[in-house]
Amino acid sequence: MKGNYYHIYNRGIDNRPIFFNDDNYHYFIRLMKENHKRYNISILVYCLIPNHFHILVQQKSEIDVSRFVQSLNNAFVQGINKQLKRKGTLYEGRTQTKLIQDEDYLMHVCRYIHLNPIKHNLVKNISDWEFSNFQTCINGENDELTEMNFIVELFGSRDSYKEFVEDYIPIMEEKSTMKEYVLE
Repeated sequence: MKGNYYHIYNRGIDNRPIFFNDDNYHYFIRLMKENHKRYNISILVYCLIPNHFHILVQQKSEIDVSRFVQSLNNAFVQGINKQLKRKGTLYEGRTQTKLIQDEDYLMHVCRYIHLNPIKHNLVKNISDWEFSNFQTCINGENDELTEMNFIVELFGSRDSYKEFVEDYIPIMEEKSTMKEYVLE
């Protein structure tokens, strides 16, 4: 529905990679650029990591967000299959499209998405991960994909958002350390 926010995500079969090299990441980003215009979707926050992706979008018209998802995924899987000379699915299952109706939850989803490279031990500094729009969100440099006003409208300023994200890193790391001591 027009105006709704959606968290879109999927991962590779058996947690296998869906991005095999930097070109794959750039291809996915190019497809997002093409398809968000075609389906009138605002890209708010995204992060691509080797075995999965997260995208936070806002539907800007009556065109259902599922059309964006289907077009993006079909083109990406076809491109990867052609590159790797393979057939079949790339993803574990259907891409999830979760409706977000609560502003607090919306704020936490932004942070969750951008912290994925740290959560999965890909980088120590969140700003070092090339395949998310965290830098765009905190610097305000137009990347021709990200809705530039969203972060400021939701958090009051880019600095507030940066602090909101970075202040959670020690908490996240402590939770990760504590998992080692939990008996299952």
